[in-house]
Amino acid sequence: QVQLVESGGGLVQPGGSLRLSCAASGSILSINAMDWYRQAPGKQREFVAAITSGGTTNYADAVKGRFTISRDNAKNTVYLQMNSLKPENTDVYYCNAVHYSNYWGQGIQVTVSS
Repeated sequence: QVQLVESGGGLVQPGGSLRLSCAASGSILSINAMDWYRQAPGKQREFVAAITSGGTTNYADAVKGRFTISRDNAKNTVYLQMNSLKPENTDVYYCNAVHYSNYWGQGIQVTVSS
């Protein structure tokens, strides 16, 4: 079983930055991939970014050039650095571990507002 703990969300002004963290209960090297999804009120949960155990990354077009997914294998933690934030980035963000099944974090609120 994979347990995920998310942190780092909050309220920021447009143009600001946040770094989300997702700490896994075990070595992320044993997990095929870890990724971030978003879900706004009344919307479907949608893909944001992913990183494989080999370090390959993938991003939704809407966040390319602004968001960066990375990992620290020693800390069993995946990060999402979110720069140049826009009001449309306001969502609950969920960490997901792909390891035989999908394992989800609790979700963390990101609010971008003046």
